[in-house]
Amino acid sequence: MTQASIDELIHTAVFSADAAAKSDARRQIHLQARHSGAISSSIFPLYMAIARGEITQRFTVPAFNIRALTYDAARALFRAAMRHDAGAFIFEIARSEIGYTEQRPAEYAACVLAAAIKEGFRGPVFIQGDHFQASAKKWVTPEGKEAETKALESLIDEAIAAESYNIDIDTSTLVDLKYETRDEQQRENYLGTAHFTKYIRERQPKGITISIGGEIGEVGKYNTQPDEVRAYIDGVKRHLDGDAGMSKISVQTGTSHGGVPLPDGTVAAAKIDFDVLRETTKICRGEYGIAGSVQHGASTLPESVFNKFPESEAVEIHLATGFQNMILDAPTLPQQMKNAIRDFCFANCQDERKDGETDEQFVYKTRKKAIGPFKKQMWQLPPENKLPIVDELEAKFEFLMEKLGVFGTKELVAKHIPAVPADLPEYREASAELTAAATVDPNEGE
Repeated sequence: MTQASIDELIHTAVFSADAAAKSDARRQIHLQARHSGAISSSIFPLYMAIARGEITQRFTVPAFNIRALTYDAARALFRAAMRHDAGAFIFEIARSEIGYTEQRPAEYAACVLAAAIKEGFRGPVFIQGDHFQASAKKWVTPEGKEAETKALESLIDEAIAAESYNIDIDTSTLVDLKYETRDEQQRENYLGTAHFTKYIRERQPKGITISIGGEIGEVGKYNTQPDEVRAYIDGVKRHLDGDAGMSKISVQTGTSHGGVPLPDGTVAAAKIDFDVLRETTKICRGEYGIAGSVQHGASTLPESVFNKFPESEAVEIHLATGFQNMILDAPTLPQQMKNAIRDFCFANCQDERKDGETDEQFVYKTRKKAIGPFKKQMWQLPPENKLPIVDELEAKFEFLMEKLGVFGTKELVAKHIPAVPADLPEYREASAELTAAATVDPNEGE
């Protein structure tokens, strides 16, 4: 397959109005990626080696949420990784992002793998379903709980079919602080995590152990406490016959998804409690055989703090809004498009506006909802507009990977991540795609 043809193939996989042509293009991309050595993989074996203390190199795996210009941004990320022999990095998309970016798991995975083919990347490719989050509002009634459970199960089916072999379960929204004991507070959370962990394990492909993440405290709330960590994991273990089930746990350290916009639209500085990350990782590894803590909502943090995440032994960090901002605020993004996105927010998102918000705060918080409707226009930007944006993203990816210590991890990843068995079934379009598309709530998560 030539480089020109992969560009055509991914365009068909994303934009074709012919469902059969779109499905076939995605299937071809997956097969070609596998044949070229870019293998959709689970990071689970690497994380278990970290948990066992077999890896002394200190690094924090970056998980990049690519919301816009996905194919071009993924190519930039692969280029930056290849220059420095980085292998420990993740592409992810959250349940909420699937909605407003109009990127279902099959499309997102196709973009990532097409980018790997285009750039000649070889090795494990980690694609992750981020924040597969339960709606607390829907969970309060038996009917709502049943519908939400089925929606998440459908989304899990879809992700696995698209070869997303890393899935983060987020039932932290169900934590109820009105109870006195930590076990009671975490009960719905650990029951939800245990249920979806069983569901994933029953459906994961032969030869692959999907990496599953859990979450203790909803990001943006109060900081996680050690007794919560133990109550949550102990609860999961009781319902998984003694198996912790997870490879990592997301905690709250003082950040919020997307940052907190000030009246002028800039983002307020966040104060991070790195001791939460360090203590959670110590508990995870020492008491439960889990790799450690995960930091969310970090892409808008000052550049000076990123080296502290490996020092605090965070196993993973999720990065999203900062890249979105770099694209939407880029000097070369046509002003006409910026104005159109702003107009879109005022026309379509007024129900999200809070009393006292300035126009700049409102637009900052809601402009992500325009990413899906403007996807094709962004994809088709002229080179003089698009390339400077992609170059800036590539430099940012490179900076973050250096600060997080993942330069030189390609050999380490290859040592611990086995090749995908040759007898795995060929890629197929998720049968639940249309059902899941109707159940994803674009207002959940980041």
